[in-house]
Amino acid sequence: MRFLRLPKDRIVWLLLLVSLILYLADYFLFPRAEEIGFNFMSNVAFLPVYVLFVTLMIERVLKEREREAMIKKLNMVIGIFFSEVGSPLLRDLHDFYPDGEELSKKLGVTVRWREEDYRAAREFLKQHEIRPDSRAGDLAALRAFLSEKKGVMLSLMENPNLLEHESFTDLLWAVFHLIEELQARRSLTGLPASDMDHLSGDMKRVHTYLLMEWLSYMAHLQKDYPYLFSLAVRMNPMNPEAHPEVT
Repeated sequence: MRFLRLPKDRIVWLLLLVSLILYLADYFLFPRAEEIGFNFMSNVAFLPVYVLFVTLMIERVLKEREREAMIKKLNMVIGIFFSEVGSPLLRDLHDFYPDGEELSKKLGVTVRWREEDYRAAREFLKQHEIRPDSRAGDLAALRAFLSEKKGVMLSLMENPNLLEHESFTDLLWAVFHLIEELQARRSLTGLPASDMDHLSGDMKRVHTYLLMEWLSYMAHLQKDYPYLFSLAVRMNPMNPEAHPEVT
């Protein structure tokens, strides 16, 4: 341990000195200068290949560990988002859908879901055109909720790891835009039909991103955190009858 605490230049010179002592010991014990010189040059010739190989391998291992650590931190950020904003927002947006029952049926995640179930749900979202109606729900309550969570959203956006997750970043930007649209209007009553349609489009963008990220988040919980997944299933925001009690 004390050796590792030495300055780097001293370590280099110390290792060179040890190498020189070993070569001299080899020469005096087995006086074969030509063979020693040949082996020395062979080792020197192979040294760049060795350094290249070791450097690439170490760099690859370090990058993989760094990536795993980054993904773990990012999943924690996503978990905070869904706990504070995402899941409640899914429940609120559900009221704006005339076909909400079909969405609940297709996205009714259970503990028995497997990868093929998540794949089928994603395909359903890609092929099914989500059409929210801003007239169907309580826009004022939605604005109040999103305004309350704006601070949480801003703190999430400050996380540099989000740059590695493009789809989740797109989701945050879509939610921010919806917040700004709702806050920009003094009143949400008596709006013209064209403006209501515009808000419906903003809600559609948010809900589409949100559902796709929610499916990925649920699959992650099921794989890595079964105890969190159990509660997430019982509190499924796509199920209007969801409750936390274990039955």
